[in-house]
Amino acid sequence: MTSKSLPGGTFTMAPDLTVTRVGYGAMQLAGPQVFGPPKDHAACLAVLREVLALGINHIDTSDFYGPHVTNQIIKEALHPYPEHLHLVTKVGATRDAQGGWPRARSPQELRQAVHDNLRNLGLEVLEVVNLRLGGFQEPEPGSLVEPFTALAEMQQQGLIKHLGLSTVSAEQIAEAQTIAPIVCVQNFYNIANRADDALIDSLAAQGIAYVPYFPLGGFTPLQSGVLDTVAARLGATPMAVALAWLLQRSPNILLIPGTSSVGHLRENVAGAGLTLSAEDVAELNALGQAVK
Repeated sequence: MTSKSLPGGTFTMAPDLTVTRVGYGAMQLAGPQVFGPPKDHAACLAVLREVLALGINHIDTSDFYGPHVTNQIIKEALHPYPEHLHLVTKVGATRDAQGGWPRARSPQELRQAVHDNLRNLGLEVLEVVNLRLGGFQEPEPGSLVEPFTALAEMQQQGLIKHLGLSTVSAEQIAEAQTIAPIVCVQNFYNIANRADDALIDSLAAQGIAYVPYFPLGGFTPLQSGVLDTVAARLGATPMAVALAWLLQRSPNILLIPGTSSVGHLRENVAGAGLTLSAEDVAELNALGQAVK
């Protein structure tokens, strides 16, 4: 399978950065609760190699997954990296001994995180670095000037090619753009959680990628029931319907479903290629109250 035959085709984030819209999220390569080593190291290596075999050229990761574990597995499986592979990482948090996710956004902490990502991935330059700001599901108020300026300075020093943001509001995006260009935004969004509808359209108009995470998280029983009904009617899985809906929602949406199973990876890629009718889309759209 080539990138041309992958569902959704490709999206150009920058002149030197064209990615497959179906990507891969590496978070699940770490152990339980994204902490420590995986239960099946060999299976993780196999998944990453299958990612390339399927034609996917976009892997989302972070050195705070594990911590360090996920990036080290990516390096073991795929280094030296093919020229067409694009690794997107994020900074702004760390892990504590209890498996928590404390913030790490001071200039010194961000510089350490960038160098940790470089070392554990085996790179001299990071292609895309997202600054993670908010909680797990929604942005938090506040200025990003200090941390984003620190990343912009590292970009100017040649350690980073492109910058992005994670779990941010429209106001924070606008603030970041006064400092440096961004190529992507990674926020919580799915069929039933549609608060970013207007933001997605705004970013699409600017040619900026939008990368939703947790595509099936936070559904009510009623919403899950409707999704299951549509999936059954189409002879597909709920995940396939959710992924296909996201690809059809807007051309700037990129997918990063994660798995540590080769079988599930293949199912996710095939599922994203499901074609939803106008009736299917209307029924699914009714699950979430879109914010206009």
